[in-house]
Amino acid sequence: MNKEILKLAVPNIVSNITVPLLGLIDLALMGHLGSEVYIGAISLGGVIFNFIYWGFGFLRMSTSGFTAQAFGEKNRQESITILIRALLVSASISLFILMLQAPIAWASFKIIGGSEEVETLANEYFRIRVWAAPAALSLFVFNGWFLGMQNARFPMIIAISVNIVNILFSILFVFGLNMKSAGVALGTALSQYVGLTIAIILLFKKYKYLLPEISKQGVLNIKILLNFFKVNSDIFIRSFCIILVFTFFTSKSASIDDTILAVNSLLIQLLLFFSFFIDGFAFAGEAIVGKYVGAKEPANLKKVVRLLFVWGLGLAAMFTMIYAPGTNIILNLLTSQTDVIQSAQPFLFWVILIPFTSFASFIWDGIYIGATASKAMRNTLIASTFLVFTPAYFLLNSLLGNHALWLGMILFMLSRGVIQTFLYKKAILQALA
Repeated sequence: MNKEILKLAVPNIVSNITVPLLGLIDLALMGHLGSEVYIGAISLGGVIFNFIYWGFGFLRMSTSGFTAQAFGEKNRQESITILIRALLVSASISLFILMLQAPIAWASFKIIGGSEEVETLANEYFRIRVWAAPAALSLFVFNGWFLGMQNARFPMIIAISVNIVNILFSILFVFGLNMKSAGVALGTALSQYVGLTIAIILLFKKYKYLLPEISKQGVLNIKILLNFFKVNSDIFIRSFCIILVFTFFTSKSASIDDTILAVNSLLIQLLLFFSFFIDGFAFAGEAIVGKYVGAKEPANLKKVVRLLFVWGLGLAAMFTMIYAPGTNIILNLLTSQTDVIQSAQPFLFWVILIPFTSFASFIWDGIYIGATASKAMRNTLIASTFLVFTPAYFLLNSLLGNHALWLGMILFMLSRGVIQTFLYKKAILQALA
């Protein structure tokens, strides 16, 4: 079974590693323009898209879980129908975003805040990148569907292609055309449409035989649609809580000053960097757990859960050994601004705590998504957000300042893993029995 996990995890890690690398390159491009406002601009602009895309990340997650279960049941018609159903939903959401982009931008900057110069640049970033919404949401669906079909290679091809194109465009637009933060936004938008084109080509290349199985009645089946939206609504609430925490983290960073905003924006990338490695195994968990749930094989399900945690623990140990001596080196690669590097020093130890306190939350997310145990995921995030993160920050902010933000973040990640551990038997094993 380790081979099965690695077959899915390794391509996902390769896929995922291009995402934080892109974010790091974007920050590095802005970090060498001579002013911290550019780092702040793409950080604030990025927060809005985190809110949008993380919020609608249920399109990938539910598609992956439902497809994996249909695959385990060997139900070809439902497998392809799930794809069409999810693409229709993503198209509707994209249209909604584009129609409401002006009020979305206005409300977002009212909530997030930031200096006037940073906000002006971030607004420009948003106005360009928002036009990638149809492609970005459709790619969520395609990636989730390919993974549910036990195919991690196609998402890897798409991710690598998108991010290479994105990096090349960003360098061209930022330095070649002197577009600065707007160039990063345009490069991101164009690369998403390149990725969507590749996804459609890959679908027809390997899964053309499934297309005749598409059923209009299946797509519009009321019972299935209600279950689809129920699971998606739970995952949306779960994702909204994560967005709320990360948005609050960035907003409070911005309210301190532009230097702390830059510091926290750079350091939080190391949490995201770790997350995309550990998510390789979480995504493998989605596919394999979903398959065993669909096939009604509880013994194999328990075995894969144990093995996923062994791999997760190993990754946590490896990243701790990298972050403990190497955080300053990484920081110097990301920015040449000495005031930002010096201001970051008191907060580096929080980065070292990230791997061991957070790995379980990522692994459990993959397991719960594969089992479509959405209610337990939703309740976990509500508790971690409002009973752990929020009181930790507000009770300690006056004493600890920016340290309270980091303590809240660490406790938020840790509590997610602990709560889902306690819910595992009832939420998944008893439901499968």
